[in-house]
Amino acid sequence: MAAGSLWIPAVKMDALDRTQRLVILHTNDTHSRLDPFPMDGSKYQGMGGVAARAQLIKDIRQQEEHVLLLDAGDIFQGTPYFNLYKGEPEMKAMAWMQYDACTMGNHDFDGGMDVFARQLKHVQFPVLVCNYDFTQTPLEGKVMPFHIIRKGRLRIGITGVGIQLSGLVPENLYGNTKYSDPVPALNRTAEKLKNELGCDLVICLSHLGYDYPKEPDRISDLKLAGASQNVDIIIGGHTHTFLKEPVLVPNEKGRHVIVNQVGWAGLILGRIDLECVSGKAALIASSGPVLVGKKTSE
Repeated sequence: MAAGSLWIPAVKMDALDRTQRLVILHTNDTHSRLDPFPMDGSKYQGMGGVAARAQLIKDIRQQEEHVLLLDAGDIFQGTPYFNLYKGEPEMKAMAWMQYDACTMGNHDFDGGMDVFARQLKHVQFPVLVCNYDFTQTPLEGKVMPFHIIRKGRLRIGITGVGIQLSGLVPENLYGNTKYSDPVPALNRTAEKLKNELGCDLVICLSHLGYDYPKEPDRISDLKLAGASQNVDIIIGGHTHTFLKEPVLVPNEKGRHVIVNQVGWAGLILGRIDLECVSGKAALIASSGPVLVGKKTSE
């Protein structure tokens, strides 16, 4: 299921003398779904599971030279795996699949920050949130505001934003974590990445939710994109929204931001293909959701 090509505004491609492809694979709200859905006649029977996802990722990596693998939060909570092992198998599975970065969702606080911090010993990739201050918490120094990855000639800045925890997560689980408005926090971070640190591409991993049409004042990925200035892609989570293709949202400068989200439970592996074109200094993007496992019922 592939979308048509989309023209995105220029990024820093001056040094490129040929086209470079970048494939971004992404997940969100997997909620401890390590196994496929059971064969019980339900809508999603036989679908999902980390083994099938890992094979898809492996196949794509064999076909493409430059691949990023990202997650937009809510890794924990939803099956007995989390109740019994407090996130260890989930984190080990992500390390096995070689994720490049993730952000935190509200359910990643469900065991408390000390539990999340303890499970970070199983992974090598960074956890990114720019609008939470974890000073004097178990996550101080363990969650970063941004990270830079080089893929070929591309310098890619990745950051994350988290949802308001008050009223959503019990206070004893997030403790001294200080939340700030994600819009200015993201704009400050993206400005630093794009203009101070010379990133060609800025990606935000968001756990704000795709859209809230009945709550017009609530911040969402669509609102975040519209209020952003130096962000190229927002990969979202929280609302379990199944998008058939990415949405383009004009930012404050009139440039389009790619926004995407791929449901929940690891049923779909999101894919965004980018081509950085020499001479045109533009990105051409196409994307399609990839079903994980074999769908056996409607």
